[in-house]
Amino acid sequence: MSSMSLWKRISSHADCEQRMAAYYNKKGLYDLRLCLAPWIEDRIMSEQITPNSTNQLELVAVKFIEDLQQKLLSTRASDQVLKYRLVELCALIQRTPALELYTHLRSGVQKELQLAAEKSVAVATAGQSMPLNTYNMNNAAVVAAAVGMNTGYVDASEFVGVAGTGVSPVAGGMPAGIMHNMAETTAPGSMGPAKMELYEVHNQIFQSFNEFTTCSENLRVLVQNYRCMLNAPNSPDAERMFKSLIEDKTALVARLRRSFLFYDQLQDMVITELKNWRRQQALAGNGAQFSENMLDDIQRCFELLESFVTHLLTAVKETLLVRIVNDDPDLNCLLEQVQVAQKNLVCSAFIVDKQPPQVMKTNTRFAASVRWLLGSQLGIHMNPPTVECIIMSELQAQRFVTRGTHMDVTNGSLAGQSSGEIQNCSSTMEYQQSSHVFSASFRNMQLKKIKRAEKKGTESVMDEKFALFFYATTTVNDYQIRVWTLSLPVVVIVHGNQEPQSWATITWDNAFADIVRDPFVVTDRVTWRQLSVALNTKFGSCTQRALTSENLEFLFEKLQRDNIAGERNEFISWNQFCKEPLPDRTFTFWEWFFAIMKLTKDHLLSMWKAGRITGFINKAKAHDDLLRAVTGIGTFLLRFSDSELGGVTIAYVNTCGSVTMLSPWTARDFQILNLADRIRDLEMLRCLHPTDINVQPLDRDLAFGDFYTQRSEPTPRGDGYVPSTIRVQVRTSGDTGSISGTPHHSMQSPPQDSMSMGNYSPRSGIMSYNPSSVATTSYYRDDSDSDDSTVARELENYVNNTAPDDPILDQISHTIFNVCANGQEAQWMMPTKSTYAVPSPYNETVQY
Repeated sequence: MSSMSLWKRISSHADCEQRMAAYYNKKGLYDLRLCLAPWIEDRIMSEQITPNSTNQLELVAVKFIEDLQQKLLSTRASDQVLKYRLVELCALIQRTPALELYTHLRSGVQKELQLAAEKSVAVATAGQSMPLNTYNMNNAAVVAAAVGMNTGYVDASEFVGVAGTGVSPVAGGMPAGIMHNMAETTAPGSMGPAKMELYEVHNQIFQSFNEFTTCSENLRVLVQNYRCMLNAPNSPDAERMFKSLIEDKTALVARLRRSFLFYDQLQDMVITELKNWRRQQALAGNGAQFSENMLDDIQRCFELLESFVTHLLTAVKETLLVRIVNDDPDLNCLLEQVQVAQKNLVCSAFIVDKQPPQVMKTNTRFAASVRWLLGSQLGIHMNPPTVECIIMSELQAQRFVTRGTHMDVTNGSLAGQSSGEIQNCSSTMEYQQSSHVFSASFRNMQLKKIKRAEKKGTESVMDEKFALFFYATTTVNDYQIRVWTLSLPVVVIVHGNQEPQSWATITWDNAFADIVRDPFVVTDRVTWRQLSVALNTKFGSCTQRALTSENLEFLFEKLQRDNIAGERNEFISWNQFCKEPLPDRTFTFWEWFFAIMKLTKDHLLSMWKAGRITGFINKAKAHDDLLRAVTGIGTFLLRFSDSELGGVTIAYVNTCGSVTMLSPWTARDFQILNLADRIRDLEMLRCLHPTDINVQPLDRDLAFGDFYTQRSEPTPRGDGYVPSTIRVQVRTSGDTGSISGTPHHSMQSPPQDSMSMGNYSPRSGIMSYNPSSVATTSYYRDDSDSDDSTVARELENYVNNTAPDDPILDQISHTIFNVCANGQEAQWMMPTKSTYAVPSPYNETVQY
């Protein structure tokens, strides 16, 4: 939290602090409120209200108390007394019911917000003002009823005021730009004022700045009167002039203080918008929609704020020159506050606008860029600084953020702090006059080495987070300033097989990290509602079609385990997500989900987008749906395999009226023959079962015709080789050995004592094969009688009794080809269409 946190605003007024101290002491929570004020505000204020959800309130309360205890235990005590007090607070939390403690704290924060709003109006006419609330809190009655989970987004409009207080902002002398956005009343249970658009924030800054400029005339008169008094110390009117100067200066200082408070509030609004932009940038890492152009609007606000604070700083310095008394502590304090605000503005404007890849492979080139949102305001572009980049571990990043200021970072302190070696890690900032963009681009960086921390327990390198740390040094208004910023977390890998788990780490962090946090702390469990949004976003952006509610329900059931009672557990843990294997499987949920996502993107994209693949449905439901289908025999659907990573299978109603499921195909199979062509080869597939209840069944060729590969008849070759094509065939009956895709006919069996090769089956006359495919070679005979029928029969017997890999078969084929190629009528042919099976190295059908 910034220096303008809610509790600091309350504690700046003794009466408010006493009232809230009495409230918190009813349950012994006053010290807790003091000790963890920023954390409590960030946590409670960012949680939104959803009505009529008492169970949800209890779950959130339990989670809040668990995190609260962890926060207390991780708090470093500066003295022994505080250590004992922290222990007492932990004991108090354990004794107090979670729901009771949580609702008391939340109601307390609500009361603080109301006091803040009342006090800001009550003292405004005296030249003082308490900044309004920084969060959108809902009606206290609703808080007692239910609470929703944090959406990870804070509206800038939440800084404007507290709805429901019934206080008119006009009475407080507030700028009209702020006034018109404040709601006078809010109905119970509503979500507060509507989100303020960024252009409205810009207009408010502009209007407040213009109102502040009226101080310049008062300041000019004050300085002029002060000089007159100095030039005429013995004047009869000296005493009157002295009193008048004191009154004028007091009034001017009050206006300056009030202008700064308005400025500080507006700066908080803009910086919050920038934090929201960065949060959206993280969600975009998971595939969410993201408008980078919004950064230009934020920059315009930053530039206007910088002009505002520069003029404010100049006015305060000039007022200090009017030295009526020897010491002016209030004005000196204001000067320091304005200087700190300006430094915070300048440093907050330094960001990573183009993130590096979040799964980063060593010795692989990558790019990134940083941007300073002040453009040419400070004149830095006249002597642009050089930006340096190093890679930091999570612990190193935490140390820098904990310092709480950009001023502590020196070039010397960064020596030896890098956790790796990056090539091409420096770039000079450039200013683009047309777009007012002041940035530094790193187009050719490469991570050569990485230093890893010692692992604990089950941690792996794919769980370890790093970040790129960008920093620069420059001079602003005669003082040196050092700015830095961190990229989103990255996971460093050295091999492609580490990619799936690394993406689990990044996906979870992008989806569930708080806007403000210690790097890179993230919750270890979330609600299914939150996770379903993340999975849908990730899968939809990767495959260009969102998941349906039925798909998501299937995924939710897949994540449930060890639930004997059959109750739905709405919370999903990190371990369930990507650490614990699925029941009766050797892989985790994320490994299974990631493999399907990759398969769909690489090989099934067009069919998935067209809605031809059911995908996320379990075997039992697929079986039931097919049996209930009105289209009957030949109805089929495509589903993702539960047992094989990155596999898709076909389930269909066979001629017996039961359901057959083919063994799964994977990416390796689709590199040989795509899914649509495989479906075309399987004649028993007639009608595609609808993937949605609002869709009608489709004829197979109508459903997949657009995805078929055009096939041309193989032309004879002149080099003696026989051209071949790949087709899929499936055994339709285990008893007859017949194969789908070929005419049914009897086959002569070789003698029982003949030599068999591989898995040759004397009973059926074919080689045994994977049920999904066989390799078939067919010879065709002339239906007319032949004088050489005896030779043909002998040749047929010879072929049937010959092992498939015998070279003599190639010679026979070669002879037939040469005879036909020479235009001669073959004097002997096969008496019937005969098929023998040859195991294909890819388990595919080879048709000669």
